[in-house]
Amino acid sequence: MKRLCICEICSCGRHRCPHQPTALYGKPNVTCVLTEYTEKYPAYGRYNPPQSLKPKPVNHGDRGRMDGTTTFKTDFIPYVVTRRPGKQQAEYKPKPGDIDLGTTYKQDYSLYEVQPFAPSRPSERVRTTGHKMDTVPTYKEDFRQWEMCKRELKKPDLTYHPPDAKFDGHTTFQDDFLSRGLAPRESFKPSSIPKMSDTPFDGVTSNQQCYVSHPLEARWVKAPEPYKPSSQPLQDLTTNRRDYQGLPGQLPQSYKPNPGKVTSDVPFQSSTEFKERFQQWPVSLPQLHKSLQYVSPTEHMDMSTTSGSVYVQHNIQPFISAKPFNRPTKSSAPFQVCTTMRDDYQPWEVKRQAMIKKPEEMQRATGRMDHLTTFKAHFTPHELQPNVSFKPAHAPLRADAPLESGTMYSTEFTPKRISICPASYDSLPGFVFEDSDDRGHRFYRKLPSKDMNKMAAGMAVAVVS
Repeated sequence: MKRLCICEICSCGRHRCPHQPTALYGKPNVTCVLTEYTEKYPAYGRYNPPQSLKPKPVNHGDRGRMDGTTTFKTDFIPYVVTRRPGKQQAEYKPKPGDIDLGTTYKQDYSLYEVQPFAPSRPSERVRTTGHKMDTVPTYKEDFRQWEMCKRELKKPDLTYHPPDAKFDGHTTFQDDFLSRGLAPRESFKPSSIPKMSDTPFDGVTSNQQCYVSHPLEARWVKAPEPYKPSSQPLQDLTTNRRDYQGLPGQLPQSYKPNPGKVTSDVPFQSSTEFKERFQQWPVSLPQLHKSLQYVSPTEHMDMSTTSGSVYVQHNIQPFISAKPFNRPTKSSAPFQVCTTMRDDYQPWEVKRQAMIKKPEEMQRATGRMDHLTTFKAHFTPHELQPNVSFKPAHAPLRADAPLESGTMYSTEFTPKRISICPASYDSLPGFVFEDSDDRGHRFYRKLPSKDMNKMAAGMAVAVVS
């Protein structure tokens, strides 16, 4: 039986064996089955072949419909799972008898009698006499007080003495200032009045002196040519109208298969595990807690306090403040609003100097503007006549013959069955793996027809279970 590689079994051209770049143990006697490049390629010293910029082939999965069966679904056996019993704790039982609270410290420790500590420092002796102590120091006995006079101050007297005379209010500026009245300043700007000449104006130019007038000839006017219409009819037939023949036909039929929905006639099972195992328990309304009704006491309430019953009132005079009362500083005399500024100030009449304007050389018109231009005065309106369009109409030319909608694709198309590449499976159906060489090629052996039927039957049983 001939062995086949995955490269040879693949029918879609996407599956290849993982070729190894080098082999650990080479076989020089065995030639490569796929290519003869290594036999006929001559080596060229240190020159290496260029690296290929071709992108790496990415393995795309099969686009067919997914079966949905996995090895976990086929090999999984459900077991009945029960809850693990919990560990029960032993009940606490107190031990009978009394607790011995004796310690080794109490057993080994012996009590000793300890006397208080006596200091070795001798006590201080205070020697006193019955005589009275003389407390006059030597400073009082030896000090002699001298008679000293007070020194006069040489600081000038800076106290403010208000004057007795009335305040004048005049300043040195008012005394020295002499009012001379307002006078306009003399302008040093030269006058802009033109100086007129006494000599008459000479308005003769060199053009007027040297110009010689020549008689002008009449302008030649070309006579308009009268319009002569053509006697031949207009040929408005284009190549599109001549070659196009509007043949009525039917729309092309689509060969796309109908997208039918996969539906089932079995009624929908709306029962769930929650509906089947739910047990309805009786529910009672919560009880509301009623608050106790307030009952007012019937006996009379004693409002007397210890302070009210024990307190003894004494006649005490109120406290009199020694602080003097604030005297009002407001005077009853009328307020004097006269000031030196109001008495001495005299307002002067000041007039604003008029602005000096240049007299206008051109006098403006006083009449009303008629807004009439030469175009409005000489324009003569004429009636407009629309231009006649010689453009042909866009009516398509139709024919009674049916349209031939048949194409080469619709007539020569042959539907073919889409087959799944056998190399896309993890375990190739109908093949048994034998071995792999050092280059990475995986070789399979094709099974006979009897073995293939047994394998198909086994896979069907596994899927049903």
